[in-house]
Amino acid sequence: MKPKLIFSSIAIIAFTSLLLYNFGESISTYTDFDKAANLKNAHVPGTWEPGMEYGFSRETMQFSFYMKDESGKVKKVIYSRPKPNNFEQADRLVVIGELRNDVFYADEMLMKCPSKYNAIDVDSYGTQPIAVGVQGR
Repeated sequence: MKPKLIFSSIAIIAFTSLLLYNFGESISTYTDFDKAANLKNAHVPGTWEPGMEYGFSRETMQFSFYMKDESGKVKKVIYSRPKPNNFEQADRLVVIGELRNDVFYADEMLMKCPSKYNAIDVDSYGTQPIAVGVQGR
């Protein structure tokens, strides 16, 4: 075989292996705080606990709050960025990071805010008059 063919085959196999390895590392499933203790990069969904202290520290430049996961366990979360603008309005949070010493250190945070379309009264649908053929200047 020619050396170019051998080299290119090895390069393609190495690149494909590296690509599959990195893809496998990036896949993460949702978990709770108990299972997150054993993971390096965990996605934990939950809700913010508004009755507990929260705030941004200017000394450490971190935002901290308490979150209840889907199994009901409450942990302190330290987010390495400022508080998002719509934090208080979020229905659900997903924090991405790792659990160390009973504190979850989040590198990223996703928020699900309430939809303005959830409050539509389905029973009144179609009962409102519709202006058809209205022309205006």
